[in-house]
Amino acid sequence: MQLEFIRKWSNSGTGNCPALYRADNGNYVVQGWQLDETTRASLRDLGENETAVEVPADVIAGIMARES
Repeated sequence: MQLEFIRKWSNSGTGNCPALYRADNGNYVVQGWQLDETTRASLRDLGENETAVEVPADVIAGIMARES
């Protein structure tokens, strides 16, 4: 899979930053903070091959602005 970097968190420094990428198959890849076990337990239907991460709202807003 080839990834195109789209946006990272506006408050990030040089690394370890939540970010969003577009994959060459048209999907998106999200890099974010790991969720604690309590939060993960509240997710619905999280499959064995799935995970969830937290990202700042400005990362999502950035892609929304780019796509419109």
